[in-house]
Amino acid sequence: MSSTSTVPGADAPAAGEPSPAPPARGLSPSRAADFLRCPLLYRFRTIDRLEEAPSPAAVRGTLVHAVLEQLFDLPAAERTPEAACALLEPQWEALRERDARVRSLFADDEAGRSALATWLRSGRALLRRWFELEDPTRLEPAEREAWVQVALEGGPLLRGVVDRLDVAPSGELRVVDYKTGRAPSQRFEAAALFQVRFYALVLWRLRGVVPRQLQLVYLGSGEVVSHSPDEADLRATERKVRALWAAIEANRASGEWPATPGRLCSWCEHKALCPAFGGTPPPLPDRDAA
Repeated sequence: MSSTSTVPGADAPAAGEPSPAPPARGLSPSRAADFLRCPLLYRFRTIDRLEEAPSPAAVRGTLVHAVLEQLFDLPAAERTPEAACALLEPQWEALRERDARVRSLFADDEAGRSALATWLRSGRALLRRWFELEDPTRLEPAEREAWVQVALEGGPLLRGVVDRLDVAPSGELRVVDYKTGRAPSQRFEAAALFQVRFYALVLWRLRGVVPRQLQLVYLGSGEVVSHSPDEADLRATERKVRALWAAIEANRASGEWPATPGRLCSWCEHKALCPAFGGTPPPLPDRDAA
């Protein structure tokens, strides 16, 4: 997960400058998960690019990720729970400064300040729990918040951000992904592992090395889920990714993006536009209408 945020329009070209080329169409683990959950949600987020108000839980996740990235800038002996907790509020202030959308999360009154204090305490609790799961004084990550991408032959561009990449002296790779929620039940564990398998596939295609271990660190419940993939796993992941992309391109060509109602609909911000709830999606942007 990326810990950065930008103000809309901040990167617009100056008057008289040519507009930058649009980014190549590709697939990230998050957007793949959106399509699997609901093709219409994928359309709203990827094609229509509808704005979504950041939730307190999502912003807390961004801050915790940022702290866990920054903590490794300290000497090993100084990577303590107290040092991590001390980084949280400065990260919050920096995020408020650069992202206007988060400033309205907490009102500037007594009730809002109380809610903010409770929210920050919950962030510090997540950071302290991480120290129960891993010992940062014994870790020296090779990369943090690492942007990775690779174009599959004849297929989509795969891209995403790896929270932490550890490299052993032997060259073996460990892909680590932090989650600020609770670990899923066994029924949904495979879906959670898909994200890190996706990253493992990208790294395998980029570096020719199958990662030795994939690790999901759940700070909400204090659990670590690990998986050791092999080439067969990653070839199966690649087949799934290619099938997903083929389905996405078929929907793009037809202009049909069906809704798939499910248990997560109650958290969706776009219910008012969803036909499953009596809404009407906006017209497709011209560039995709064909």
